[in-house]
Amino acid sequence: MSAVTLVHFAYLAAAACFILALKWLSAVPTARRGVIVGVAGMALAVAGTLLQPEIESYRWIAVAFVFGAIVGVPMALMPMTKVPQRTALSHAFGALAAALVGAAEFYLRAPAIDRFTMGALVLEVLLGSLTFTASLMAFGKLQDILPTRPIVFRGQNIFNLTVLSLAAGTGAYLLLQPGTKWLFPLFVAAATAFGVLLIIPIGGADMPTVISLLNSYAGLSAAAMGFVLDNKLLIVAGALDGSSGLVLSIIMCRAMNRSFTNVLFGAFGQVQAAAVAGGEQKAYRSGTPEEAASILESASSVIIVPGYGMAVAQAQHKVRELFDVLDRNGTQVRFAIHPVAGRMPGHMNVLLAEADIPYDRLAEMDEINGEFSQTDVALVIGANDVTNPAARHDKTSPIYGMPILDVDKARTVMVIKRSMNPGFAGIDNELYYAPNTMMLFGDAKAVTQSLVQALKNT
Repeated sequence: MSAVTLVHFAYLAAAACFILALKWLSAVPTARRGVIVGVAGMALAVAGTLLQPEIESYRWIAVAFVFGAIVGVPMALMPMTKVPQRTALSHAFGALAAALVGAAEFYLRAPAIDRFTMGALVLEVLLGSLTFTASLMAFGKLQDILPTRPIVFRGQNIFNLTVLSLAAGTGAYLLLQPGTKWLFPLFVAAATAFGVLLIIPIGGADMPTVISLLNSYAGLSAAAMGFVLDNKLLIVAGALDGSSGLVLSIIMCRAMNRSFTNVLFGAFGQVQAAAVAGGEQKAYRSGTPEEAASILESASSVIIVPGYGMAVAQAQHKVRELFDVLDRNGTQVRFAIHPVAGRMPGHMNVLLAEADIPYDRLAEMDEINGEFSQTDVALVIGANDVTNPAARHDKTSPIYGMPILDVDKARTVMVIKRSMNPGFAGIDNELYYAPNTMMLFGDAKAVTQSLVQALKNT
C-alpha cells in the first residue's frame, strides 16, 4: 500500500472520529468516550500528515513537537477550575497557526494564486488573526489580568467597525490584486487590532458566548486553510468546529435572551453597576451554617444550583461531600445547570464531573424548572444573574426575558455568596431580599465545608 493511500485512509478515519466525537460530546454520559475518540482522530490526522510524501525532512517538525509539548503539558495540568482560560489559550494558538500558515502561503504563491484560493486565504488570515488576539484578551479577562467589566470609550463601535472595514477592504483589494505584497502586513495588523477591540467592551457575564463564538471563528479559519492547502480533512474538521461553535453561540444567546450584536457591542454590565451603587439599602435575612444545616437536615428534597462562585472557590469537591451527606440522610438531591452558568459553556458540568457527581443527578434548566415549586430547599452556590427573578417581570431590567432557574419558587432558598455585590450583569438580585431566602456569607468552599460539618454533628 502506497504512502498516499495510507494518508487517505488515515484522513478518512480521522474525519469519522471527529464526527463521532462531536456526537458523543453532546451528552454527559458519553462525553468521556467522545474525548477519547476525538483524541484518536487527531492522532490519526497528525500521523497521516507526517506520511505525506512532500515532507523531505522531519528536523523542524521534531523541533515544533518539542516546543509544542513544552507549552501543552503545563496547559493540560492546569486545574479544572481554569478550563475557560485553557480553552481561550487553545483557540489563540490554533488561530495563530492558521494565520501563520496563510501568511506563509501568500508570500510563497502570490501573485500566481487563483481568485478562489486567494479568497479562502484572506478569510483564513482575517479570522485567524482576529481570533488570536481576541482569545488572548478573553484569557486576560478570565484570568483577571484585565478588568472583567466592559472597557468603553466614546465612539467605540464606530471606531471598531472602521478598523474591521479597513481589514475587510485591504483583504478585498488583495483578492483582486494578490501581487500587492506590501499591503498584506496592513491587512494582518488591522485584523489583529480588531480582535483586541472586539473583546474589551465585553463583560464577564458574556464570556460563555464569547468562548463559543471564538471557537467558531477558529474552526472557520481552519476550514479556509483546508481550501488553501487542498486538505479535505482540514475542511471537514474546521467545518465541524465552526458550525458547532456557531450553533452553541446561538444557544447561549437564547439562554440570555440576547442578540449577537448586543453581546459584541452592548457593553453589558457597565451602566447598571453604577446605578446599583447609588440605590438604597434593602433588608435581607442572613444565617449561619448551623442554622442552614438544621433546615437541610429536615429537608426531603434539595436542588443545588452551582455558579461561578463555586468555580472561583474551587468548592466542587466540598459540594460532593455535601451531596454525600444529604444522600445518606435520605434527601433527594439534584443539581440544576443553567446554560450560561460560569465562564464557558458546560463549565459547571465539567467541575461537577471532576468531583464525580453522578450524571443522572444533573439536570438542565428546562428539565428541572418545574420541580422548584415542590422542592424544600434550593441551595445556590455562587450563581447570581441566572437566578434573578427580575428577568421574569421587570421590563426595565437589562436581563428582562432571560430564561432563569426558578429557585425563588422553592420553599426555602439558601444563597452562598461572599457579599451582597451584584453579579457580572451589574444589577441587584431580587432573590436575595425575598422572605424565603437565607444568605450565607463567605467563601463557597469554606461555607460548604461548614455545612457538611454541621450536618455530620446533627
